[in-house]
Amino acid sequence: MQKRRIITVNPSASIEMRQYENNEVPYSSVGGDEVPSSPKATDKIRKVSMLPLVFLIFYEVSGGPFGVEDSVNAAGPLLALLGFVVFPFIWSIPEALITAEMGTMFPENGGYVVWVSSALGPFWGFQQGWMKWLSGVIDNALYPVLFLDYLKSGIPALGSGLPRVAAILVLTILLTYLNYRGLTIVGWVAVLMGVFSILPFAVMGLISIPQLEPSRWLVMDLGNVNWNLYLNTLFWNLNYWDSISTLAGEVENPNHTLPKALFYGVILVACSYIFPLLAGIGAIPLEREKWTDGYFSDVAKALGGAWLRWWVQAAAATSNMGMFIAEMSSDSFQLLGMAERGMLPEFFAKRSRYGTPLLGILFSASGVVLLSWLSFQEIVAAENLLYCVGMILEFIAFVRMRMKHPAASRPYKIPIGTTGSILMCVPPTILIFAVVALSSLKVAAVSIVMMIIGFVMHPCLNHMDRKRWLKFSISSDLPDLQQQTREYEETLIR
Repeated sequence: MQKRRIITVNPSASIEMRQYENNEVPYSSVGGDEVPSSPKATDKIRKVSMLPLVFLIFYEVSGGPFGVEDSVNAAGPLLALLGFVVFPFIWSIPEALITAEMGTMFPENGGYVVWVSSALGPFWGFQQGWMKWLSGVIDNALYPVLFLDYLKSGIPALGSGLPRVAAILVLTILLTYLNYRGLTIVGWVAVLMGVFSILPFAVMGLISIPQLEPSRWLVMDLGNVNWNLYLNTLFWNLNYWDSISTLAGEVENPNHTLPKALFYGVILVACSYIFPLLAGIGAIPLEREKWTDGYFSDVAKALGGAWLRWWVQAAAATSNMGMFIAEMSSDSFQLLGMAERGMLPEFFAKRSRYGTPLLGILFSASGVVLLSWLSFQEIVAAENLLYCVGMILEFIAFVRMRMKHPAASRPYKIPIGTTGSILMCVPPTILIFAVVALSSLKVAAVSIVMMIIGFVMHPCLNHMDRKRWLKFSISSDLPDLQQQTREYEETLIR
């Protein structure tokens, strides 16, 4: 059997060299100490393998080209195509690389919460967890509604009233139960849904070849660009790469699987946007005002007929279900990871007989059901702003870990130094500030209120812990991040 050599550099300058089997890569702790890569209590739970992980990433980030039509409406064909070619290098690839490095450095549930806690302390780690979970639940509340919006053209009764309410409840319960049954099941369902969602666009691309006119791709009018809509469309269709980090503890050999899955995920997502745009723009005479959400179904009808349109609409509905189950998995395992770190009461860390975080799933599902009845367009914009704040914390944590613990073991390390790490974070940070600057005062106010709630919740939970009203504990299978930080600082003093 192939062996892998791992060199772990301890901050005290001692170097230990050992050999590990492929499935026994050590946990990469801050101090260089080696602990098991997965908690003993979960050793018997089936782990997520490469292909399901790729499609979970696909649904965390994209789900297909549904929603990218607004980029053509906002900026025209050439800028829309250039945006989905260039933007991944500015945003998606840096975020995916950081997720690969930090996710393998801390291969446990909790993901970015653990990164920020390790670099900035438990207070900011909790804020990261609160903002990310809240934005995820708000985001997930959209998918049952969007699913029904795609179906109401064929079933008008789903447009409003009691049938719509009942359909949202039934759909949420069914998809929540799927999450309860196990992450491996969710992963393979995501594979099937992903293939079904991508295939109609592959067919559409083949049908469009005889009708392609490349000159249509080059149309540009810089005097008629809605930069706010353009940037937001690109941004929200190419982010959330870090969400998969909250499932790192459930991945089979994460130090090897996670970086590769992110690499394949970037390619899959980029192709799922660029090729449908090339086909739709190149084969259909440009009517820019028609390029809004759902226009790909009209393109499909024009190119292949009603049968292809129905397939695209069914794929869009299926994509919403895929995004729902992927997002709920990420949100619920994040709560489990925070409980294992002592940030939430211990009962959030309890698993069902299928290895899933029962209370995390129930809390996330409850949030989805409550928010599904609201008209919350401004709140959705606010959750996007919360996401931006969370990404700033992640960039700071990434750079700070490179500076504080340069010798810590990193199974996957971006091949750049500290200066390169800082420079890599500059373009996406500028983009975040541009998105924030374009947001309304109302959105900013709602976001600030949500952050204040997080600031209050952390000391309240600490008070409950001190009074022993609720039980908090750190899993014995995880390294003590704060203790490792203190030990590392002591070695520097000596």
